[in-house]
Amino acid sequence: ALRIFSNLLSLQCEQIIQHLNHKIPGVNTAELCARIQTSGIEINVGDLAKITNIVSFLFSTAARNNLSTEELVTTLGNAVSTLPKHAVQVICHVWNEQGKSISVSEDEQNTTTVGQFVDLKWKLGVAMSSDTCRSLKYPYVAVTLTVADPSGQITEKSFEMTIPQFKNFFRQFKEMAAVLETV
Repeated sequence: ALRIFSNLLSLQCEQIIQHLNHKIPGVNTAELCARIQTSGIEINVGDLAKITNIVSFLFSTAARNNLSTEELVTTLGNAVSTLPKHAVQVICHVWNEQGKSISVSEDEQNTTTVGQFVDLKWKLGVAMSSDTCRSLKYPYVAVTLTVADPSGQITEKSFEMTIPQFKNFFRQFKEMAAVLETV
């Protein structure tokens, strides 16, 4: 179990570095959490998200300050005394292998205050009936937006729209497209 945890923590650290290098929009902690739980290790998405945020902050701070692996170990030891030794080893190993690839510019740090679009899924449905109406036959559009927040956490937001709401939504997108054509 320790080896599996180390491998998954290593994967998480690598994804964080990819996110910090703008190669991926974020770290999908829900997917990673499912993989960890499947391997028999108990952890919840919230705790994994906290670990992702801590390691992301640690890596970005270390990159900004140009820390060596030894300096990172010292910083980790001072800041997080409760972190298991094998976790520190994994974090430091990934930093040693890939940490220097993180490019940090002041402009990028100041502009990452909003989320980033990752994906959009939609489906058209028809509500056939409900407990208050036997023959509803009410069409709707269900949308799931996948977004990476500024810290790199990937979340999904789902919502449904009536057909008039969807037509308004679509009209606004057409307006945006028309404005983009003029740029």
